[in-house]
This record gives sequence, structure tokens and C-alpha cells, in this order.
Amino acid sequence: MRLLSLAGLVLAVFVAAVPAAIAGNDDPLFLNLTTDDSHRATMALGFVAKQQEREHPVSILVNDKAVNIVAKSNSEAFGEHQKTIAKIVKAGGTVLVCQMCMKHYGIEASDLIDGVKLSDPDLAGAELFKDDSRTLTW
Repeated sequence: MRLLSLAGLVLAVFVAAVPAAIAGNDDPLFLNLTTDDSHRATMALGFVAKQQEREHPVSILVNDKAVNIVAKSNSEAFGEHQKTIAKIVKAGGTVLVCQMCMKHYGIEASDLIDGVKLSDPDLAGAELFKDDSRTLTW
């Protein structure tokens, strides 16, 4: 009898855990992009694009050295990255750019590629704290 009760308890725990394990197929992804290293940025943006294809809502906070990637004046070095960002935005992704970082690296708002938005605490917080968000930093 005791073995049967234990088996029932194990089964109940397993059944209760299954929805949690399979939930999240549409959880939002928030990427904190900090690098302007070409390879690392390619990996990060490619990962975001693939998750977006899987119907995850995606947001990218571009900060620190990564602000160089979204400057039109850097299109020679980051043209492929900028194309990937444009596709992410066109598909509904949000790309926010840290204004303090822009100032630090001498990037003007007029030099930003189309589709990206100047970030502020409210915009970044709204994306970061969406229910069930997952976050990554690259």
C-alpha cells in the first residue's frame, strides 16, 4: 500500500511538472548586446533571429560598445549586422539603444540605422520585465 501511495505521489508530481516543462514556447527574449566584436555580435543577432522565427517576441538592448553596430557611419564594418537588425525590426522585434553609451562613444541619434529606438528606463523596463521573459547577455 505504501509503495502504491509513493507511486501515486511521484505520478502526481510528474503530471504537475509537465505543463511547466513544456510551457514557454512563446516566452519573450530580451538580449542585452554589449559587444562590437563582429563574431560575437553575429552569434547574438543570429540567435535572436532564430528565436524570433520560432515565434518568440524579441527585444534587444544595444549598449556599451555595441552602439557602434547601429551607427550608419559604421556600415562598412557592421553592414551584415545592420541587415540582420533591420530584419528583426521588420518582423516585429524591438531594438533599443542606450543613450548614455551613444554619448560616451560619440554617436548621434541622426546616425542610427532605421528602426532602432532611443532607450530610456521606461522603454527598457517594459521590454525586460514582460511576463515570462528570458534574458541573455552577449
